[in-house]
Amino acid sequence: MNDGGRIVELRHLEHFLAVAETGSFTRAAARVHVVQSALSVSVRSLEADLGAKLFDRSTRRVELTEAGAALVTEARTTLAAARAARDAVAAVSDGTRGTVRIGIMQALPAIDLAALLTRFHAERPRVRIEPSTHPDGSRGLVQAVADNHLDLALAALPGPHPAGVDAVALHHEPILLAAPPGHPLADRPPVRLADLADQAFLDLPDGWGSRMSVDLLFAAHHLSRRIVVEVADVAAVCQLTQAGLGVALLAPSTVPADQRPRLVPVRPHATFTVSLVLPRHRRLSAAAQAFADQVRATHGA
Repeated sequence: MNDGGRIVELRHLEHFLAVAETGSFTRAAARVHVVQSALSVSVRSLEADLGAKLFDRSTRRVELTEAGAALVTEARTTLAAARAARDAVAAVSDGTRGTVRIGIMQALPAIDLAALLTRFHAERPRVRIEPSTHPDGSRGLVQAVADNHLDLALAALPGPHPAGVDAVALHHEPILLAAPPGHPLADRPPVRLADLADQAFLDLPDGWGSRMSVDLLFAAHHLSRRIVVEVADVAAVCQLTQAGLGVALLAPSTVPADQRPRLVPVRPHATFTVSLVLPRHRRLSAAAQAFADQVRATHGA
């Protein structure tokens, strides 16, 4: 990164991002494995090179200035480009190496992630895989790819793709109704969507794939629903449904196998789609591209 003839060092950008993303010089120092005094010197050096104050510091917290906020995206892009350059050279000289940051859902149905990772590691043992989930579910994973926190993600992505990412659909399935034993809607022919409007619903948090799909379907038909419990675990939703606390709309592959035969079709239904999410405006590293190619080949995408 060049600023009016000054060369900004990559390690200074790495240190800056660590502070920006953790909100603390102490946590940032631990993250990048340097002592806090060295980290502070690095950030002050970057501020001197850029001629701008990047953080407002107080005894209680550290906050980005306007200049610091403007630098975050550019710093991520610059560091990603540097990683891609190193990986490209390594791929030519002695085989693909580097780090691949993969976002995954907490429940990843119909995708044998273990098999994908085992095969990839066997073929490219020098590549380090860093899988991670996101507290905001698929929506958070997609945004993390757009913001360059992740190289790619396997996420449930209903509706149009957000700006900054592309998505390759890998798996589709209809979302079905789970109802407690003895419920009037249990064990019956397809249920009309309109008949669900007055039901008590259990659901996953906003931002999770099946929740977004169902919300979009109800909105498209100008229907509302009453969600009485939100819990970030499909198995827990199923248990609470079986206990009689309400009904749920879920992707069958996420439901325990012994409960799937009791799921009821809904007309019209929402669709659960798992996609490979990729950045639209930046080039993947050689290692990340190899993993994306393997996912596509495995799932015929």
